[in-house]
Amino acid sequence: MSDAKNVSTAKPKVGGAIYSAPLGTTLPTDAVSELSAEFKSLGYVSDDGLTNKNTPSSDKITAWGGDTVAVVQKEKTDEFTYTLIEALNVDVLKEVYGPDNVIGTLDTGITIKANNATLPAHVLVVDVILQGGVLKRIVIPSGQVSELGEVKYGDEDAVGYETTLAALPDGSGNSHYEYIGKPTPATNTGD
Repeated sequence: MSDAKNVSTAKPKVGGAIYSAPLGTTLPTDAVSELSAEFKSLGYVSDDGLTNKNTPSSDKITAWGGDTVAVVQKEKTDEFTYTLIEALNVDVLKEVYGPDNVIGTLDTGITIKANNATLPAHVLVVDVILQGGVLKRIVIPSGQVSELGEVKYGDEDAVGYETTLAALPDGSGNSHYEYIGKPTPATNTGD
């Protein structure tokens, strides 16, 4: 039976919705527990939000006469796209350029090296708030930045890094996990 109460929009958790940690960091297994200190906030994301392209590609096998008799999956892409807009956040710069290509702090000066080094796979967590304060957490055990959009410097828009992240399969063959749960009274949702 249909129920309008099950329809929801998604808002970012106050203080940041996307968190990055080194590969091998212990993964959360629910929507409400606090993240460990290894997870660094990537700050504000543009108002386009987060897009997940989780699509299989397949071939149809047809029999003589034209009937489709089987569908064979060729590949399955699981990608997340978002634009990081905190251009002065060192953790954002490390996400975009690679952790070994960004040194320093805003106070001491930041040096960024742009090169063709492959960006390392790492853990990402996305926290969003659904209708009624229900929490949803997307856990990507092994994500790798696969594409960056153009960076525009202008006086009308925030400097942003459009990022496409490939979610790679873990040891169990899963490219990401999703957890949904009601917050406990001690959980800070930012409402």
